[in-house]
Amino acid sequence: MDCIERIEALFARHGNALYEGARAEPVTALAHALQCAQLAEWAEASTSLVAAAFLHDIGHFIDTAGRSDGQDDTHELRALPLLREAFGAAVAEPVRLHVAAKRYLVTVSPNYAAQLSPAPVHSLMLQGGPMSAVERELFDDQPYASQALALRRWDDLAKEPGKATPSLQYYLGLLEQLRQPAPADTRRRIGAVDAA
Repeated sequence: MDCIERIEALFARHGNALYEGARAEPVTALAHALQCAQLAEWAEASTSLVAAAFLHDIGHFIDTAGRSDGQDDTHELRALPLLREAFGAAVAEPVRLHVAAKRYLVTVSPNYAAQLSPAPVHSLMLQGGPMSAVERELFDDQPYASQALALRRWDDLAKEPGKATPSLQYYLGLLEQLRQPAPADTRRRIGAVDAA
């Protein structure tokens, strides 16, 4: 299945579900993704960062068996193979770092934690809580740290029930523009035998 088709299928299957339990939010997963991407566009973010905002939680839809509210689901890591192959580091790395960005912001900004809804507060402790000084330095040194911090702030704001946004098809079109070309097959075919 093509990567865009796979993303569309994941949203079709899981996007209309509400987050439940301790992860409950007032919007569906799809509404959250659309709002987050819209906020990135309104901030005049790069197309890659808008795509990262749209896809930041897609890992929740991959390998969903056996998860509970009492464990970190590492959703920021599960989609990385798909995102890296299809769109490269400019999309994949802010997604990978958006959970660390929450831990970072809780540590460096005294008012940040007070603005979080109950779900990210719950997951914060499962994800390691506030960062140590060493972890903050390591985060600061990441090439996409600033993009992840911006994504994190949009993530926190993208929870408004009933908010009008562009459609799923609109953002799938944006992903189509970003898609990395498949590597060229440089082998020559001679009869039934491949030769390099």
